[in-house]
Amino acid sequence: MHTIDISGTLGLIATVVLTVNILLGILLSSAYKKSVHWKRVPALIQKINLTDVHNYTAYLALLFVLAHMVLIPIDPVSKFSWAELLWPLHTEHQPYMALLGSLSFYALLIVIITTQKIIKNKMGFRFWKNVHLIAYGTVLLFIIHGIWMDPELKDRPADFLDAEKLLSEICGLVLIAASYIRFRYFMLKQR
Repeated sequence: MHTIDISGTLGLIATVVLTVNILLGILLSSAYKKSVHWKRVPALIQKINLTDVHNYTAYLALLFVLAHMVLIPIDPVSKFSWAELLWPLHTEHQPYMALLGSLSFYALLIVIITTQKIIKNKMGFRFWKNVHLIAYGTVLLFIIHGIWMDPELKDRPADFLDAEKLLSEICGLVLIAASYIRFRYFMLKQR
């Protein structure tokens, strides 16, 4: 297995972990503990601190994203330099799709850094919450990056029925549905 293949696999794992993380964030942003459905969940699961799980999955996703990125320039086939990881507009292979990956990394960093207690407290809840909404844009960036980027960096067109692409597509659809449900919940709560 080539380094670029391992990098692609780590990117897919990061996509799944980020999807779980954002789903947990959506759940935490609602009054889920008052829900009839939550009360039907086994008591053992109800005892799990979902905020901690949400935070840990963010760190885990960041770890997978970093590993995904670091392996790219190690593989000579990629023709990526270390600097191009940070701003890939001058890379040989799919510069705009690579840029979406880099931007989603930066957005993830911003969300994680601003969630640290000392920073979050200095920001105040409302400002922190608005910054935290960057996560929704991050979803869009990493899903598009995952669907359109050629994992072997051969600039092939996206094969939307490829298993790797299907995984990203499913994650995207799940997150769109969850975001829609959360938005409807917000609108009903406003009434």
